[in-house]
Amino acid sequence: MRIETLWIDATGCSSRLRVFGMPLVERILRGAAEVGLLPDETRLVLGEDDELPPLPDELCRRFGLRVERPTDGAIEALSRRRAELGGALLALRGDVVVDARVLAHLAGLGGNGVFIGSAGDASCAVLRLEAGPPLVASSWEEATRALLADGSARELRADDFPGYITMLRRDLPPYVVCVRDAHDVQRVERFLFWSNYKGSTDFMTRYVYPPFVWWMVRPLARWRVHPNWVTAVDIVATFAAIPYFMQGRWVVGLGLAYLMSVLDSVDGKLARVTFTSSRLGEVLDHGLDIVHPPMWYMAWGWALGGQQVASLPFQSTLWLLAMYVLDRVVAGVFKWRHGRSIHGFTPFDERMRTFISRRNVNLPFFTLALVFDAMFAERGWPAATLCLYAIVAWQGLCLLFHLERLVRFWGQGARDGAQAG
Repeated sequence: MRIETLWIDATGCSSRLRVFGMPLVERILRGAAEVGLLPDETRLVLGEDDELPPLPDELCRRFGLRVERPTDGAIEALSRRRAELGGALLALRGDVVVDARVLAHLAGLGGNGVFIGSAGDASCAVLRLEAGPPLVASSWEEATRALLADGSARELRADDFPGYITMLRRDLPPYVVCVRDAHDVQRVERFLFWSNYKGSTDFMTRYVYPPFVWWMVRPLARWRVHPNWVTAVDIVATFAAIPYFMQGRWVVGLGLAYLMSVLDSVDGKLARVTFTSSRLGEVLDHGLDIVHPPMWYMAWGWALGGQQVASLPFQSTLWLLAMYVLDRVVAGVFKWRHGRSIHGFTPFDERMRTFISRRNVNLPFFTLALVFDAMFAERGWPAATLCLYAIVAWQGLCLLFHLERLVRFWGQGARDGAQAG
């Protein structure tokens, strides 16, 4: 059933609070747009003395935003709109951060529904209402409790929603959180930041990079920097590192490499917490992740092999390149077959992803080997060369592991495989 009205009760809500640089009402609208929810109209209800939150004109036009200041209160105005409905409306407070999946799921249901969330705060509830009698209440919390008490609406719990997020390779229960002061802003920003980390990832992304990513994401979000600009810097750093690696200028090359690795987390987090994901950004980000690692490895082999094509270090990286490409193909076939990443298919695969052969796993070990050589080796780079051979071998073992997973689970669906070892 279509949604006629998105109803946002912002009476008494602070228009000055920002979550990742964005007013709360704007976050609601951008979240709705992200899941394809575009109602016939959007009504923003304010009290007589409430300030209108700053909203982009483009967003107001897109949602058909109307501002109302009813003299008899928001609940009474909501009751009047409900009596006029030919379809259904979604109603929520303007001082909440709501999971866009909740809006999408409620919009697709029939009948009246209430989602309160795990915190149990009825004043934060999201309502789906069809035409019906007036709401006998003086507050949002009373209206919510009354709908549930008289049986005119059913309460939807987290288990009623699909919780698995394919892009993040994890289950995340849907949420709605009240934001009423600066303390709440800090709390919800932390929650959103960690909620946008992948369920299965490497140990550097999970344990080492987050403080640096957090330090960068917050100001970039406040300054409204588009994540594609971060990706552009990421691309420059990625390819700028290659000639330095080829010349054996390790300090500069590694500096650029670690900058790239951190920014690779920043652009994705920034896009998700500010609803600024784009098809171009996804192509650039994921394309860069796929293309550049073997270029770095071959540059390492070129420098360690004395810039000779026939040298063993460089020749070994050609084998690494072949195994890397095959590994990516296996992962792609697995996702095509099961609709889920090979790195998050079972709990065991999630644990293996922590150390599987990828850039963020190989880079720190290669760095430690270079540091060891700089401190103790009298000639050449013996530890770094041995580390490169180990990286090649580890890539081969990871390829065999993924081939085994592909064969083992070929006939199983995602649900069955998720319970296997």
